[in-house]
Amino acid sequence: MFRNVTLPLLAALGLGMNVIPAIAASKTEDQEIARRWVAAHFSDTDTAQIPFSFVYGGKSSRELLPNWKLQKQEKTLDGGRKEITLMFAEPGPGLEVRVVAVADEKHPAVEWTLYFRNAGKKPTPILEKILAVDTGWELPGDKLSLRYANGSNTSADSYRPMLQSLLPGEPFRLASKGGRPACGPALPYGCLQTDQEGVVYAIGWPGQWALTAEAAKQGQVRLQAGQEVTHFRLERGEEVRSPLIALLFYRGTSIQGSNLWRRWMVDRNLPRANGEILGPILVANSSHLYNEMLNANEQNQIEMIDRYVEEKLPLRYWWMDAGWYVNDGKWVNTGTWEIDKKRFPKGFRPITDHGRAKGVKSIVWFEPERVTTNSWIFQKHPEWCLAPTNLPAPLAYQGEWRLLNLGNPKAWKWLVDHVDGLIKKEGIDLYRQDFNMDPLCFWQANEATDRQGINENRHVTGYLAYWDELLRRNPGLRIDSCASGGRRNDLETMRRAVPLLRDDYLFEPTGQQNHSYGISFWLPYSGTGTRFTNKSAGPASSVADAAHKEDSKFDPYLFRSQMTPCLNACWDVRRRDFDYDQLRWALAQFERASPSFLADYYPLTPYSAGDDAVVAWQFNRPESGQGFVQAFRRPKSDAKGTKLKLQGLETGAKYEIENLDGGKQTRTGRELMEQGLAVNFPAAPAALLFIYQRVGPENQPH
Repeated sequence: MFRNVTLPLLAALGLGMNVIPAIAASKTEDQEIARRWVAAHFSDTDTAQIPFSFVYGGKSSRELLPNWKLQKQEKTLDGGRKEITLMFAEPGPGLEVRVVAVADEKHPAVEWTLYFRNAGKKPTPILEKILAVDTGWELPGDKLSLRYANGSNTSADSYRPMLQSLLPGEPFRLASKGGRPACGPALPYGCLQTDQEGVVYAIGWPGQWALTAEAAKQGQVRLQAGQEVTHFRLERGEEVRSPLIALLFYRGTSIQGSNLWRRWMVDRNLPRANGEILGPILVANSSHLYNEMLNANEQNQIEMIDRYVEEKLPLRYWWMDAGWYVNDGKWVNTGTWEIDKKRFPKGFRPITDHGRAKGVKSIVWFEPERVTTNSWIFQKHPEWCLAPTNLPAPLAYQGEWRLLNLGNPKAWKWLVDHVDGLIKKEGIDLYRQDFNMDPLCFWQANEATDRQGINENRHVTGYLAYWDELLRRNPGLRIDSCASGGRRNDLETMRRAVPLLRDDYLFEPTGQQNHSYGISFWLPYSGTGTRFTNKSAGPASSVADAAHKEDSKFDPYLFRSQMTPCLNACWDVRRRDFDYDQLRWALAQFERASPSFLADYYPLTPYSAGDDAVVAWQFNRPESGQGFVQAFRRPKSDAKGTKLKLQGLETGAKYEIENLDGGKQTRTGRELMEQGLAVNFPAAPAALLFIYQRVGPENQPH
């Protein structure tokens, strides 16, 4: 039935023919593992086990730190967390190394960040090879491996699940690409695992990171990761930081670890505005109708909002994307962050106020770091910018661009004040920041041999501080992370923003299904674009002018392939011949299913890139006994039916399962997990959506 699949990966997740128990079964044991690990590795009496390393003045920190003065402080944080600070001071005075760790008593997780400060009166010796994590584990069990995923690469292959066996003497290396952390061969998330136990990791670094994983002997593995290049002296009073490292410990199957991770991500990391996370929503834009925003104006933006309201489509945010600012006729001409008064003579206030009066908030796109010629920043403040050198041939087109240096205090202050002013004046509810360039060559340009990595470190620190300041000045503001799609979605970024557009490869159903399959292991919240019909659909580069070519027949297969926590509608609602009744029907189903998007996730079939496969997954809320299942028969599949063994249910409970295309049944959790849910597909392609609810114990009569 299934073709072109990666069966070893499904087995590595602990699915196969096994029934997965409820995730809470091993929670106490997992927390005890984490507690013992923290006690051993952040001790003020045993520096041999500190989980990081660096080289200073040609000597390893393993050799130096036992002879440095050490102070330890602990304090209790809210929500059942404890902060541990270890401060190492070089005799002198000289270099101070501070590690700030947070141990979580609610989740089996720990995180930490390193800070290096020159407390002396002259430049330090060379500080280099800083590894924010450099530690090892002994994991019982077989099949030691590294589970991770492709980065966001504007392709159907983005977020593809990957599994790398780890063998003694064969180190495996991963690194981000071009300075954006979620671009290239891997996301900055992964899991070191056997068939019995594992450690999930995250690298919080919106820059260029590198990682090495290596097995020592049976069950033993070492992880090293950090900013890829660090080789610099610190000037008097200067401070730098390392990437944030987060670890989560678990025993059991990999999918149990994955769901513990998702719970930690939702509970501790999804950003809050006024104490609330951003739930699943419908947003919309007119970028595919008005050449981004180049042909947009006050009138047509208001008319678009009104059409959504008129058709009773549950729009939460109206999205104004690239091109609204003064430019040379191309949206890529960024660096003059002033609203084009020829098209918007009164600014955005008439639009944002109009939308808010109808229950629709606003999203506005920015890309402040990329500066092009014929822009205000380029002409007035070239000293705020970094110019590239030695660009590789594929990036030659970036040669005339500049990178606004967020490590420059004057540039940083201007940007904060200017954008904050626009947010307040124009009534912007959600700030969307894009980043369509590879910054690594800009950072590395003209760095002295004894200052390699400083520009990147300064920029990353400034970028995070910029967002923190916008959030501080604007309580209730939300941020959307975008970098040519999802290329900057590291953990530090995800604590401040959500990815409303996970990849710039859009609309094509198989690719969208696979993006959802892969990203759901790591990021509970993400979004993608949605079209009304699949006619003329394809990669983003080929659909910019295609919306008006759509026919009026609604395509449920396409819609369900694009169901994500954030649906970004690219519908031409100016047209009145669309089947809006079908669209409202589909959106009502989305709203019924959507509360489970942030719950536990179970792939029910292997991953497949082929159009001849069946793929399915499940989102499950064990506390409430609710969830949903999506199953897809792709266009070239000959499968007329299958059985899907559900996961995470109560064996002794009954569940009512509703096929949202018609039909209900009641089955026990045991039956659904051991025998499976029978799925009968109509003609290919087909997309089925099942919603279930726990309705009572096993012995309760129908």
